Amino acid sequence: MIPTLKLSTVQMLGLAGVGAAAGGWTKRRAPLLYRLNIPAPIVGGMMYSLAALALRGRVVNLDADTSLRDLLQIAFFTTIGLSVRASALRRGGRALVWLLGAASAGAVLQNLLGMGLARFMGIDPRIGILAGSVSLAGGPATSLAFGSTFEQMGVSGATTIAIASATFGIAVSGLIGGFIGGRLIRARRLRPPGEAVCGAVQGEARCSLMTAAIVVAAAMGAGNLVSAAVQRTGVILPAYIGAMVVAAVLRNLDDRYGFARVAQPDIDEIGRVALHLFIVMALVTLRLWELAALAAPLLVLLAAQVALCWAMCVTLAFWAMGRDYDAAVGAAGFCGFMLGITANAVAVMEELVEKYGAAPRAFLVVPVVGAFLIDFTNSLIITAMANWAR
Repeated sequence: MIPTLKLSTVQMLGLAGVGAAAGGWTKRRAPLLYRLNIPAPIVGGMMYSLAALALRGRVVNLDADTSLRDLLQIAFFTTIGLSVRASALRRGGRALVWLLGAASAGAVLQNLLGMGLARFMGIDPRIGILAGSVSLAGGPATSLAFGSTFEQMGVSGATTIAIASATFGIAVSGLIGGFIGGRLIRARRLRPPGEAVCGAVQGEARCSLMTAAIVVAAAMGAGNLVSAAVQRTGVILPAYIGAMVVAAVLRNLDDRYGFARVAQPDIDEIGRVALHLFIVMALVTLRLWELAALAAPLLVLLAAQVALCWAMCVTLAFWAMGRDYDAAVGAAGFCGFMLGITANAVAVMEELVEKYGAAPRAFLVVPVVGAFLIDFTNSLIITAMANWAR
């Protein structure tokens, strides 16, 4: 009998720290990874995932505690909310609307492609939706939320299909998103705008990192209460939405009244730490063996979805964002959240700006659309198309 090794919260934290460092070390010694613009935490996390897959069923099975992973996810999205400023949204409002439209259209296309291929292969067309916007534009949270709904509609094993497809999307988006954006930048010889500034707004008063951490913690706590209240109404949304909304409110109240004077560089640093540790932990707990068990029709569906997303990135998303340098970085982020999760989107965009320069509009628009707005429109799209396919 194969033993099971249980990884505690503290052990997961240690693995995440080592994995993030190992990913950076590996990238520095593997020029191909650098050219493909694969983020360091994804490199480190994928090494863990592959190791877990190799050990499973042969040497030892890993059972990881996911509580800290989920907490770090909420912390990261809280920092995204604390970066949403009303003045900046007004400046980027048009791009935000266009990208949301592109993402919503992309979710429809994902489902139409999945349903069409499913019918062609003689399987339930609703499996095409599960391997479409449920798992890809939606991610694991939407997969869990809608999996049971599809099972009640008569789709056997819907939750397993959706989670396995989401796992596939997370793995692939982290590997190709940066490459897509980098290729657009090089092929079109795009450059960041001269006035682009990373980090804080110029002239912004700095406060302490401790103050920023307190504000993040307070937003997470209050956001949890908001999420619980929303869930009691029967509305299904990812757990981080409440914290993200509260954080955005606090940010704009602080901008107006200055009660905390939270500096954006401190928020960015907290978000970066949470993001890198979360990504490694997410990949440690990635169930790659579920991909190995996927039936051939589902693999065909997912391969076609990757091709579709790639095409949407270099056309639909790039055009919606304005066809400039910011648009190329945004297209990489679009791949991140339309195939995987918003954390992947931010990670691949960070990789590009570290190499080529700041892309403030992309960092303003992509996280808000990918982490928040698309969840609303995608839920309506899934519901409508699932009923249409019955």
